[in-house]
Amino acid sequence: MVENETAIVTGSSRGIGKQVAKTLAADGANVVVCSRSVEDSEAVAEGIEADGGSALAVEVDVSEKESVERLVERTVEAFGRVDTLVNNAGINIRGPAEEMAPEDWQKVMDVNLTGPFYCAQAVGKRLIEQGDGGDIVNISSMMGEMGQQDRTPYNTSKGGINNLTRCLAVEWAEHDIYVNALAPGYIMTDMAAEAQEEADFTEQDVRDRTPLDRFGTPEEIANCVSFLASHDHYMTGEVLHADGGWTAFGWGAKDR
Repeated sequence: MVENETAIVTGSSRGIGKQVAKTLAADGANVVVCSRSVEDSEAVAEGIEADGGSALAVEVDVSEKESVERLVERTVEAFGRVDTLVNNAGINIRGPAEEMAPEDWQKVMDVNLTGPFYCAQAVGKRLIEQGDGGDIVNISSMMGEMGQQDRTPYNTSKGGINNLTRCLAVEWAEHDIYVNALAPGYIMTDMAAEAQEEADFTEQDVRDRTPLDRFGTPEEIANCVSFLASHDHYMTGEVLHADGGWTAFGWGAKDR
């Protein structure tokens, strides 16, 4: 249960992160909504409070260690403690590996892998000081376990997130800090719509490869995060897939 606890959700001004923040707030948590856009974060926080929840909006750039440390400081100032971190912020830059610019590679790594480490490090220190455990949920991707054309930086960063999850889970288990990852498949968000346009695939292409025959929803992913953040299970160091059966499907496409 996250009731009366405090949760930081990075990249929560839109998409999956926004729904995660709303769901955790509905479950009774104080939620810190944060992204690079303070205006968008404030809009989400105001919506949560209008629905009777408790929220704080903070501007953060997860790729900058000092910005992350300020985020944790603001959280503790406002709510007295932190209990849960959801590392959701992420970006994708597509292109052939042989043509990938160094700055594009580094930008994806800074946001998708180094950023979650900075956040986990800052929150982990606080959880250890508090002395009564906590939860870290890293939003990975099913792409972290597979190769794919034109997505080398993204897929590599998500593979790194999976192993970061395992390492932190082992290292911090003695402090009763559970660290798990959630690996979504294709979820119906603005980012997914943009990906379809850039990569030239259709909704039917995804359905043909997904046993459940549809995109997932942000609400379904948020429910998975709520479970992982509950501290009411015997799971740590795990990568939980929520992909409609995609990674379990060995043949590659239905009816073939």
